[in-house]
Amino acid sequence: MRIGIVCPYSFDVPGGVQNHVRDLAETLIALGHHVSVLAPGDEEGMTLPYVVPAGRTVPVPYNGSVARVSFGLISATRVRRWLAAGRFDVLHVHEPLIPSLSMLAVLSARGPVVATFHTAMTRSRALAAAQGVLQLVLEKITGRIAVSELARKVQVEHLGGSAWEIPNGVQASKYRDAVPLPGWPGPGGALGFIGRFTEPRKGFRYLLSAFETLAADRPGLRLLVAGPGDISDISEMSDVVRERAVFLGKVSEEDKARMLRSVDLYVAPNTGGESFGMILTEAMAAGTPVVASELDAFRRVLDGGEAGALFPVGDADALARTAAALLDDPARRAALAARGAEVVAAYDWPVVAERVLEVYSTAIEVAGATVQESVP
Repeated sequence: MRIGIVCPYSFDVPGGVQNHVRDLAETLIALGHHVSVLAPGDEEGMTLPYVVPAGRTVPVPYNGSVARVSFGLISATRVRRWLAAGRFDVLHVHEPLIPSLSMLAVLSARGPVVATFHTAMTRSRALAAAQGVLQLVLEKITGRIAVSELARKVQVEHLGGSAWEIPNGVQASKYRDAVPLPGWPGPGGALGFIGRFTEPRKGFRYLLSAFETLAADRPGLRLLVAGPGDISDISEMSDVVRERAVFLGKVSEEDKARMLRSVDLYVAPNTGGESFGMILTEAMAAGTPVVASELDAFRRVLDGGEAGALFPVGDADALARTAAALLDDPARRAALAARGAEVVAAYDWPVVAERVLEVYSTAIEVAGATVQESVP
């Protein structure tokens, strides 16, 4: 099958959608399909052979973060050229309601279109999507995929249609087989965090507060942090935390897997804006027990708390108590890790990709039937 995939965000900046697109493309290629990915960015920034750059990006605030997207006449021209050259059996766009390449591709498409929705948009955004050009985009989509129940709920209640619920995938073997970083986790134990720690919705300040509480009674406890950001912007960091925390900065996918294998607990203190919880599946694949805030999306991924420990959102004291109990209970950590391995098997990319291929086949059949019905 010839498959065209459009990513709305630049691969220059790490993110869940970019990781999803990359892993899906590589899994489909391994299964024998021809795949081309169109993404914002310039030639010099593209290192993946199957990615076609669509040109200069601009930063746009979105969902509590900043996304680098491409939009405008030049981008539209490049989208049309890519579609014409690709002659794809199916076009798969991600986040088509964002003003970027996915939207442009849908508007220019002439064949079956599958769209994946990653975020659970607010009601105001959903209502806006029923107007103007966004309504035209929705009407041209043949099949919809939602990565979570929350994202699917938006489709049903606000966007005038349903969707297949297919979760984000994870390359389980990559995390399971990773080698811990030298000297980690160490005899005193270690907590881990990955993400843009300067973004308020990531909840890193609650982890810092909890870690300071834990550090008072645990002289060997350390904190391992990976992700883009300037630690000088974190005013809440005490001297104790600064002495015990190691900031790796932005890391490669290989080092991210090694980092997750290097800690006793992975902590996700996020406060909102999450429709799935990709990092949780990656931690479970690495065999690392998870402690996460009690967001609905996180609760679903963690099997209601059976595959990871949950604490109230924004409650640093509860986070400290939960982490302390697990650090003192190796058997409980092992049980969480074992259940996490069972849960994450359903998220392994070969399993997820087969479900996506079923949607592709259905979209192609529906599009073919529609064309036949329109012929006089």
